[in-house]
Amino acid sequence: MTSNSAKTIVLTGVSRGLGQAMLEGFIAQGHRLFGCATDEGAIAQLQNTYNAPHHFSVVDLADERQVQRWSQQVLQEIPAPDILINNAGVINEPARVWEISAPEFDRIIDVNIKGVANVLRHFIPAMIDSQGGIIVNFSSTWGRSTSPEVAPYCATKWAIEGLTRSLSQELPSHLAAVALNPGVINTDMLQTCFGSSANNYTTPTAWARSAVPFILGLTSQDNGKAATVPG
Repeated sequence: MTSNSAKTIVLTGVSRGLGQAMLEGFIAQGHRLFGCATDEGAIAQLQNTYNAPHHFSVVDLADERQVQRWSQQVLQEIPAPDILINNAGVINEPARVWEISAPEFDRIIDVNIKGVANVLRHFIPAMIDSQGGIIVNFSSTWGRSTSPEVAPYCATKWAIEGLTRSLSQELPSHLAAVALNPGVINTDMLQTCFGSSANNYTTPTAWARSAVPFILGLTSQDNGKAATVPG
């Protein structure tokens, strides 16, 4: 399948930020989207806006049973995704490690690591059976560097780098797994960390103009790469 042909894309975290920007970009280019997020109102609005053949679901990725049900619904519609994108993620309120509560730390681990594993567990077998597909696990600049007061988030994105590299060694040759650093973009997450200075960075919509074609252009030859969206 070439980068210009219509693809079926499964995308997590579609209700805002990078996920919403990618969704809009993929659909504008004629691709079919299956997306999820936890915001019920946003999901209803997306479904009302885009309608079939696109499908959007309310899913808490940290709950494996919810992910399993979602995957079953998706895989009743399609044999397997051509591109599986683990974009959803959460970050802690800036604080030193010992000041971050156990529930907050746990939620970041549960969504950013376990949530990705849940999605992989329930979609990869179908992709193997279909003998093709690209898996994109979103990392971060903080998956290859660190900063104070975001240690839990950094830890999860470093984990995604390692998980993706190991996964790439397990996949058959017709699949690929890529850890993708999106760069620094002015999202709600960045506002949490940078405050008003986040406004100095590119918007998700502008970022998607580079990110969408970059992701669509990934092939099995990119398996195991630690990639970065071109600036």
